[in-house]
Amino acid sequence: MKHSIMRKGSLAAVAAVSLTLAACGGSTGSSGSGTAAGGDCASDDVLCVGLVTDAGKVDDKSFNQSAHEGAKATTQELGGQYKFIETTDTKDYANNIKQFTDKDYDVIVTVGFLMTEATVAAAKENPDTHFVGVDQAQEETVDNLTGLVFPEDQAGYAAGYLAGMLTKTNKLGQVLGMQIPPVEKYAKGFEAGAAAANPNSTVATVYHPAGDNAFSDPAWGAAEAQKQLDQGADVIFGAGGKTGNGALGQIAKASTAGTSTYCIGVDTDQWETVPEAHKCLVTSAEKNITKGVQDIVKAIDDGSVKGGNFTGTIGLSQYHDFEDTLPADVKAKVAEVVKGLQSGSIKTGVTVG
Repeated sequence: MKHSIMRKGSLAAVAAVSLTLAACGGSTGSSGSGTAAGGDCASDDVLCVGLVTDAGKVDDKSFNQSAHEGAKATTQELGGQYKFIETTDTKDYANNIKQFTDKDYDVIVTVGFLMTEATVAAAKENPDTHFVGVDQAQEETVDNLTGLVFPEDQAGYAAGYLAGMLTKTNKLGQVLGMQIPPVEKYAKGFEAGAAAANPNSTVATVYHPAGDNAFSDPAWGAAEAQKQLDQGADVIFGAGGKTGNGALGQIAKASTAGTSTYCIGVDTDQWETVPEAHKCLVTSAEKNITKGVQDIVKAIDDGSVKGGNFTGTIGLSQYHDFEDTLPADVKAKVAEVVKGLQSGSIKTGVTVG
C-alpha cells in the first residue's frame, strides 16, 4: 500500500452525507466522517475508499447497491471517506477508475464481471492501491487485487429447487441480464435445482441482449416476464439488476400472484428493495455481496488481505409474508438442500466456460 491504512482514533463519530455532481463517464457521490471528509487521500491520516459501478446506479436495488452499501458502511466504520462513480457507458470503466487513482485512493472497489480487464490493468499500473473486483475471478494473482467471487450456481440451484416444488404447471421461467458467467451460473443452477426437485418441470430462460442497458432495462424485463406468464410459467426467477426488477414487478401484477404464481429475486433480499414485488416475491437467491465487500475492505485496513480470490457466501432470503403459507415439508426440504450446498455434500453439476 502507499501507506499503512490504520484506524484513525482522532476521528469523530461517523456522519454520512451524500451529493451528486457531473463527472467524466458518469456521476459521483461521497460520504465521510470528521476531518476525513474531503481530506487529502495522499495523506497517511486519511483512508479513502472509492467505488466504480458497472453500467448502472448505486440504487439499483440489487447488485451495485449491495456493493455500495458494503463499501460505504465499512469506510464509515473505519473513519474514512468514501466516494462512488456511477458508470453510464462501459467505455468509461478505465477513466472512471483513473479518477480515483489520480487522487491516491487507498482502496478502489469495481463492481461487475465486465470490469475485470480494466481493473486488472489499473491494479498493475497502481501497485500501491488495493483493488477489490466484485464478481471478478482472478486468473492470475496480482498482489494488490482481490476478486470477490460467489458460487452463484448454488444460489440458483436452491432457488430452482424451491421453484420445482412450488410449480403446479411444471413451467418455470427466468428473466436475466446479459449472458456473462455470473448470470449464466445463476441460470444453470436454477435449471439444475428445478430438475432435481421436479424432473417433470421445464424452464424457459431468456437473457437480455448485450449492451449498456442489459442490467437497467425494466421495461424489457417486464415484457419478457409477461410472455412467460402467458405461456403458463407460474414461478419466475428475475436476475439482472433493474432488468430483473422489472420482471418481478410485472409478475406481482398477475391476478394469481402470491396464490399460485410466484417470483424469486436475486443477489440481495429484494423484499427490502423491491416492495412492488411483495405480492409474488417468495424469496431471493442471495449472494452476500455487502458482507463480502465489508470483509475484504476490513482485511485491507488491517493488512491481512491477499491477492487472488475471496469466495463469498450464498443462501436464500427469508420467506417473509409467505412464511406461514408455504408447506412445512417444502421449507424443510429446501433448508436441507441449502445446507447441503453450503457444506459441499450437494453438487450442482454446473460448469460455465
